Amino acid sequence: MGSYVLGFQEIDQTEVAIVGGKGAHLGELSRIERIRVPAGFCVTTDGFRRIMAEAPSIDERLDRLPRLNPDDREAIRTLSTEIRRTLEGIAIPDDLAAAITLALARLGEQAAYAVRSSATAEDLPTASFAGQHDTYLNIVGPAAILQHISRCWASLFTERAVTYRLRNGFNHRKVYMAVVVQQMVFPHAAGILFTADPVTSNRKVVSVEASFGLGEALVSGLVNADMYKVRDGEVVAKAVATKQLAIHASPAGGTQEEAIDPERQEQPALTDAQVVRLAQLGRRIESHFGRPQDIEWCLVDDEFQIVQSRPITTLFPIPAADDQENHVYISVGHQQMMTDPMKPLGLSFWQMTTPRPMFEAGGRLFVDVVRDLGSPTSRARLLALGKSDPLIGDALQSILERDDFIPSLPDASPAGAPAGGAPAPIETDPTIVTDLIARNQESIAALKRDIRTKSGPALFDFILMDIQELRRILFDRQSHAVFMSAMEATWWLNERLEAWLGEKNAADTLTQSVPHNVTSGMGLALLGVADVIRPHPEVVAFLQRVDDDGFLDELPALAGGGEARDAIRGFLDMYGMRCVGEIDITKPRWSERPTTLIPVLLGNIKNFEPGAGAQRFEQGRQEAWAKEQELLERLRTLPEGEQKAEEVKRKIDRVRTFIGYREYPKYGMVSRYFVYKQALLEEAGRLVQAHVLREKEDIFYLRFQELHEVARTAQVDQQLIAQRKDAFRSYQALTPPRVFTSDGEVIAGAYRRDGVPAGAFVGLPVSAGTVEGRARVILDMADADLEPGDILVTAYTDPSWTPLFVAIAGLVTEVGGLMTHGAVIAREYGLPAVVGVEHATRLIRDGQRIRVHGTDGYVEILP
Repeated sequence: MGSYVLGFQEIDQTEVAIVGGKGAHLGELSRIERIRVPAGFCVTTDGFRRIMAEAPSIDERLDRLPRLNPDDREAIRTLSTEIRRTLEGIAIPDDLAAAITLALARLGEQAAYAVRSSATAEDLPTASFAGQHDTYLNIVGPAAILQHISRCWASLFTERAVTYRLRNGFNHRKVYMAVVVQQMVFPHAAGILFTADPVTSNRKVVSVEASFGLGEALVSGLVNADMYKVRDGEVVAKAVATKQLAIHASPAGGTQEEAIDPERQEQPALTDAQVVRLAQLGRRIESHFGRPQDIEWCLVDDEFQIVQSRPITTLFPIPAADDQENHVYISVGHQQMMTDPMKPLGLSFWQMTTPRPMFEAGGRLFVDVVRDLGSPTSRARLLALGKSDPLIGDALQSILERDDFIPSLPDASPAGAPAGGAPAPIETDPTIVTDLIARNQESIAALKRDIRTKSGPALFDFILMDIQELRRILFDRQSHAVFMSAMEATWWLNERLEAWLGEKNAADTLTQSVPHNVTSGMGLALLGVADVIRPHPEVVAFLQRVDDDGFLDELPALAGGGEARDAIRGFLDMYGMRCVGEIDITKPRWSERPTTLIPVLLGNIKNFEPGAGAQRFEQGRQEAWAKEQELLERLRTLPEGEQKAEEVKRKIDRVRTFIGYREYPKYGMVSRYFVYKQALLEEAGRLVQAHVLREKEDIFYLRFQELHEVARTAQVDQQLIAQRKDAFRSYQALTPPRVFTSDGEVIAGAYRRDGVPAGAFVGLPVSAGTVEGRARVILDMADADLEPGDILVTAYTDPSWTPLFVAIAGLVTEVGGLMTHGAVIAREYGLPAVVGVEHATRLIRDGQRIRVHGTDGYVEILP
């Protein structure tokens, strides 16, 4: 038998398994110097186990729980109610009851207590069970307290808690309930304190909310609270609310609402001096726990007492820096159209590939632009990025407007510009593009040939050498000049044609169906695969029920199956190295998981006629050509019209010759990544056979250099891998900011634009046209079930989403800029598109009818 009751002073953070998260935190709080915590004790999980053992009838019901369907609310309600009734009806055994009443007698048995549940999961003590358990306030007398302890035990089996565990795969037998019994305080004022600003995440700002009476009113959202912000020991912002209600303890036990006298309603609940003192206590608690805290406090006789403290889990972590300087971080994921967290191997590959140092936080990469903002030339270059992503541009602008954040630096020689001055202007010559592509292909063929013979540490040395070749190709001056000159010509066309003809975003139509775009070509190629399969009903029926990645080998047994297999294999040979989130080498490629493509392929078979790919391309080409003729004719009627038309024609040729190549460098990079990955997985297989690693995929949780070391020493730190897996899981719940500072402050940019209808969602117009249709909110490409005319609404579209583009009528994304992948392809397919619409996947519901204004940059929900 363990101990049934522990006083707060006997508990610290390590006892989370026996007193639950809440209990462990309170024990730890009680140990901090000069922090006052109302006295109390915990009934440990041993007490809970003892009760469970008293009721054999519960056992059989617990066996039935895991078999329930999480969506069958009726069955969950019935079974969970039975379990709760049984638990609440068990008489608490004498020795357990005696241990509790003895602890009460020590503290004062007629005092009023708060009784709170504190759950813990044996296999995952850190799991958050917030808001799923009960709190009972102002409970007086041993009999009532024992009864409420029983209720807390039973609250482990509320409908909501049971459903949560079913959905998240927790074992109902491995969760236990401890109970916190804490003396009530009857405060003059109470509230919440965050040691970081909950709105901006700024770690230097303490945020305090305060109201009269018990803190419960505020936590449950019943009353308005006063708001204070404290920075460097002074109140920097305050808003006093009209406080009409307070919650107080009622003499009979429990709580009641009371109206506040009109003359007190406008009074602040705390003085500024008290707020500053409270903020200091918050900082002390924060430094004890080592991370920002969300703290519940009360004020009793001008003394603060701390009732609860827990870590703030929603803050995005700050990149580690070993200096005290200011930094401004820009998200790389927003430029790359991939905002998911990356695994350590993926992060290290990307960091080895890019020319600029990248900082890691929350599984994402960021560049620090504080020095660029400091010197005039680089500042201008950086703010030009605002043209492509106005939300980033606006955020940077607002940091510049602060007097003290950005250091002032002299103009240095521009870093990042290719050595030897600006590149020579290039001719509009299509062979430049075909030569660049051919050289890239040859280089990849050589890599595939040479890597075959390498293994062990030699493989790692070889990959490091080859990354130099990858970088040489990626940052080749001529390659850079090709797509930069195309982008510049696009901007030139848009500016001039709007000035001369009043045409908005004219270049969008002009860039439909250009040659050599490897990404849009991929979407059309999958239409071609659909053409091969469509005439064979057996193959179509087989694909509708496939759920295993080995399906290609089963195809030849069916009528038409051999052709189907060859067509899919041909597609994978060309595009199989791609996948969602492809800049992370650890993400499963289409070649590794071909089932990912089946829903899109089946959609193409159902929604298109044979030959649709070629017809789509040709139609886009015709539309672009017709647009070009129309613009040139209109220009010729203007003053100096011939000259204007000639100039425009030259720019159109340049864009159409070069813009398709914009997608190629990344395709080359991802092709190389896949070659590295296959070699590293083979190496991982050898390490598994040698009992160094438990499973091949564990290599994804090590950085390249660490993995190199494992191959050299045949030793691995299993605990490090486990920690990294945990961290990665926690990063998935976070949303990375576009721009934030070394204070952790997220700088939210805004679109400064007039003339947007009320209630519309604003974004960046990247592909012209207006379209109405049904919104399909799709977060995972494998769930794509599209009908013709649907509008795709999603978080981001990296190149792997392209095959869906052929089937939709419009596009809305949460991230993206003028030149990010989705935007380039939308223009080429002639799809009206608006990107950078914040929270689009939450604001727009699946199935709603919406109108996308791709020329003006907003989205409306239709009645």
